[in-house]
Amino acid sequence: MRTTHRIAGALVGATALAVAAAAPAQASTADASLSVLHAVPDTPVDVYVNGERQLDDFEPGDLAGPLRLPGGSYSVAITAADATDDSDPVIGPIDLPLEAGGNYTAAAHLDADGQPTATLFTNDTSATEAGQGRLTVRHTAAAPAVDVLAGGDPVIEGLENPDGRSLDLPAGTVSASVAAAGTTDPVIGPADVQVQDGVNTILYAWGSLEDDTLQLATQTIDGLGGAPDGVNTGTGGLAAEGGPSTGWLAGGAAVALIAVIGTALAVRARRS
Repeated sequence: MRTTHRIAGALVGATALAVAAAAPAQASTADASLSVLHAVPDTPVDVYVNGERQLDDFEPGDLAGPLRLPGGSYSVAITAADATDDSDPVIGPIDLPLEAGGNYTAAAHLDADGQPTATLFTNDTSATEAGQGRLTVRHTAAAPAVDVLAGGDPVIEGLENPDGRSLDLPAGTVSASVAAAGTTDPVIGPADVQVQDGVNTILYAWGSLEDDTLQLATQTIDGLGGAPDGVNTGTGGLAAEGGPSTGWLAGGAAVALIAVIGTALAVRARRS
């Protein structure tokens, strides 16, 4: 049975790569860009969009996307892995309103009390000044309010789940850590973060403080002030001390997978 699954997966992957190769020529600049982050620890899930399963056995720490979708509202339900349908979701169903030309990340994560939830974040792709990049920090962990420290000093204070804040900084390396609000003793990090010229580097604090599963995940969006497309270049390997590294979908596999999802959703949206 496992061999059959591997063969089927290979066939799907080959088809997906063909679709991915054709996708840029077909994408509209008015489409929305959507990435999906799984930030619920220890819980593989399936993701249903408009009633159809689009991500199977989505693992904690995985990021899929970006996919291109026509502006509109999409119903997303997150179920236990290998559910037969989306009738008994662990999160949702929720409606994701996507504006044409917008750039978004939908995160499945824990709320401050440790309950599964989902948040749609709008990614800031406005222009940065020459020589500067943007650092965005998002609190998606089961934890109280936190401070974000750079070089040991707080630069973002009192950040609560599920909020995020952004700073435009000179390009370079920042030693970043996360501590309980009002303290300087890191609960995540410190770790070196690369602030790149013209790039929005997004850090997600996720996991659970009580269960000692806090981690940092990284998403990058290139072309600030230029092309609106988000480019997810993976994780910087920023994990809680003693914790596992955050795992992301491999670049080619993510592009292939998301191209299939995006094509299917776009066809259904234009038919409706």
